[in-house]
Amino acid sequence: MSNDLLTDTQREVQSLARDFAQAEIAPYASEWSQRHEAPLAVLRKMGALGLLGIIVPEELGGAGLDATSLALVVEEVARADAGTSTAIAVQNGLVASPILRAGTAAQQEEWLPRIAAGEIFGAYALTEPDAGSDTASLRTTATVRDGGWAVSGAKIWITNGGFADLFVVFARTGEAGAKGISAFLTTSGPGLEVSTEIPKMGLHTSSTVELAFDEHAVPADGMLGDPGTGLKLALATLDGGRITIAAQACGIAQAAVDLATEYATTRIAFGGPIARFQGIQFPLADVAAKLDAARLLTRYAAALRDAGKPHGIAGAKAKLFASAVAVEAADMAVQTLGGYGYSAEYPAERYYRDAKITEIYEGTSQIQRLVIARSMLGDSAR
Repeated sequence: MSNDLLTDTQREVQSLARDFAQAEIAPYASEWSQRHEAPLAVLRKMGALGLLGIIVPEELGGAGLDATSLALVVEEVARADAGTSTAIAVQNGLVASPILRAGTAAQQEEWLPRIAAGEIFGAYALTEPDAGSDTASLRTTATVRDGGWAVSGAKIWITNGGFADLFVVFARTGEAGAKGISAFLTTSGPGLEVSTEIPKMGLHTSSTVELAFDEHAVPADGMLGDPGTGLKLALATLDGGRITIAAQACGIAQAAVDLATEYATTRIAFGGPIARFQGIQFPLADVAAKLDAARLLTRYAAALRDAGKPHGIAGAKAKLFASAVAVEAADMAVQTLGGYGYSAEYPAERYYRDAKITEIYEGTSQIQRLVIARSMLGDSAR
């Protein structure tokens, strides 16, 4: 897909991310995945390059770039390794973003420069064992205690949680339902227990844990935004997060296309390369066309966000479509490589396992369809 519509700055950051990912991540991704290792040293290098603070303003230590630039960076890193790209998406989209949106000047000055530099890592703690898609039913509570807050409850599927220093936590401070939820910034300490890593099908280079809060103390100035506005902040944050997950899906799909193309042109069978068979050509062509469409949807949603326009529906469409393309592309790569595709000797099986999560986290495909349908049908869909 041509990048002619990108600005010079966007092309430069895309090239920077691509060069870094191909040199510092791609050669080691399979090894890290087999060891279930999140490459913290590499993530810190990305902080030094400005990739962990893409959307953070320059005056707060970031790159001062836009959502389109973030999507480009996430895609290029996901092309090398999806799990590593998840840390970038969380650091920018799920941690820096809500602090920028709702944080006080003091909170922004305290945390954003350190986030952008990779000095500290953040995690977004919304999902609970009994509150996934139904975010308004969360049970974690924050009660007034000693001039601050005491947080108690459980969170699950917390990305970056195993090495995070800062947590954006959503807890109930008032009545049942959406209006009783507030957001907080807190750090590790007494009353916060981090579980061992949750075993996962894919994304083995991404940390995923459970959090247990037991009267965990949060100072009074740890509330993020106004009381009772937490769920609104959480959903607004996810509107942007869907764009980065769509970008991640595009990166996985591109890696699968790259692998299948290379294999098809070098694998000799029946007297020549298998690329000459329509059974190989047509699936590749289908995925290539769909990948361009997924990128266009993703960049359109990012452009709306950059323009300050409503982008929730566009982001939902981008994530819904791009995640399906990632799964299809990974399946196509496995099929193209045949037995080698099923072997850990080639990365096709890793792409296959990593792609599936893009249809699940930050809103399942069913939730994206619900969001899209309700925007079309209004109250009739409720």
